[in-house]
Amino acid sequence: MKKIIFTLLLLTSIGLISCRKTGNDPNITQYDQIQIQNYITANGLSAMKRDTTDGDTSGIYYQTLAQSPNTTHPLDYPDSVAFVFTLKSFDGKYTSLDSLSSNHYNNYVGHIASAALPKGLQIAVRNLIKYRGSSARVLIPSRLAYGVNGYGSGSSSNANSHIAGNQSLDYYVNIIDNLDDYDQFVIKKYMATNSITGFTEVTSGRGKGLWYKVTTEGTGPDQLTYYSAFTATYSGKYLTNTVFDAGLADGSASSFASLDGLVPGVQEALKGHSAGTVISMILPSRLAYARGGSSSGGIAPNTCMRFDFTIATVTTP
Repeated sequence: MKKIIFTLLLLTSIGLISCRKTGNDPNITQYDQIQIQNYITANGLSAMKRDTTDGDTSGIYYQTLAQSPNTTHPLDYPDSVAFVFTLKSFDGKYTSLDSLSSNHYNNYVGHIASAALPKGLQIAVRNLIKYRGSSARVLIPSRLAYGVNGYGSGSSSNANSHIAGNQSLDYYVNIIDNLDDYDQFVIKKYMATNSITGFTEVTSGRGKGLWYKVTTEGTGPDQLTYYSAFTATYSGKYLTNTVFDAGLADGSASSFASLDGLVPGVQEALKGHSAGTVISMILPSRLAYARGGSSSGGIAPNTCMRFDFTIATVTTP
């Protein structure tokens, strides 16, 4: 008798769980749809179109902002892709607009959702934006974003540290066609915006794409080679003018055993200079931390950056 009662309770529980799951799925779908429609209306986004790929099931809305002239090869999951993006949550409590130093992706299309980015973004890149050189604005429903748990740290009431649960997201996505060309666009825009002049572009060799300016010529007897030890004060910053590395806290010169441990663009800019040189350099991402970024330094992949060096001493081997 007890066995029969236990079996009945078990079957009843399974039935209730099944009913609960079936009842919840359309609720979150409807909630997302209402949330997105209200957002479109409130922000005058009349150009937004609903994603009808794969049977109109994603609930994503999008607006193509720039269409690539090359539409021969649409992106698929095994393809490598590089893009930059900005995003904000519908409630306005989370915004991340820094596409110059943080919001970058460079990996396979099929790995987007495993890089702490929403599944909906992966779907949008493959099915909607889908061509290198294209850009779009994409509204991603919460169930394809970060779901009921949200994302980030701290309280959901803290601005820019936590995406609240069940928040749909507003993305701008620019899929990069040629990374070197894109870097040069970013660098030239940075110089124009900040009225920076007097820099020379390296147009060939290992330093191609590097921009540099020597403010003071050095007078020391020895010139830096790849194997020279040297000391210098320096700073590194993103093209948002945010400093990410400023050498020693007391302002004294840092010691370097050689150029070999520095990023390629700094190596190319410093070699051949002597003690007393004051030089600035703007690096395309290929000559900075490139595709890998720097996990220890918190530097995103494909980030252009600027360094300023004052060489104090040079010791030849």
